[in-house]
Amino acid sequence: MNASPWQPGADERPQDAAWRRPSPAGIEESGRATFPREPVFSEPWQAQAFAMTLSLHRQGLFTWAEWAQTLAEEITAAQAKGDADLGDTYYQHWLAALERLVAQKGASSAAELECHRQAWDRAADRTPHGQPIELRPADYQLSAHD
Repeated sequence: MNASPWQPGADERPQDAAWRRPSPAGIEESGRATFPREPVFSEPWQAQAFAMTLSLHRQGLFTWAEWAQTLAEEITAAQAKGDADLGDTYYQHWLAALERLVAQKGASSAAELECHRQAWDRAADRTPHGQPIELRPADYQLSAHD
């Protein structure tokens, strides 16, 4: 088995390299892939949504064709509602597509996903800026104003 021709730079840890995408040129004259210095994901949740999508696909929850179709539909629907499609909302569409497929395939329900979303909102509301968000059982309890 041949090793990959790409090696991370001396100042780069292997896990950093996984967060980089090939540059437009893609390949150096030496045959090694080139990578830009900016991260592929602007927020950690985007990388997590990406990783969950790959994991669920590999587990057979959906085919890549189903994924591509669902993501395209989410993007098209957002554009029809006025999304300027400047790239800054791409992972919001990615997450919406993932949630839709998870619900359609019965891995979770739309109601369960909404329950978790509301729990995270409650936890985030009480968490001081810059601190980790911690979910508590009470975050899952519906209050009278929900």
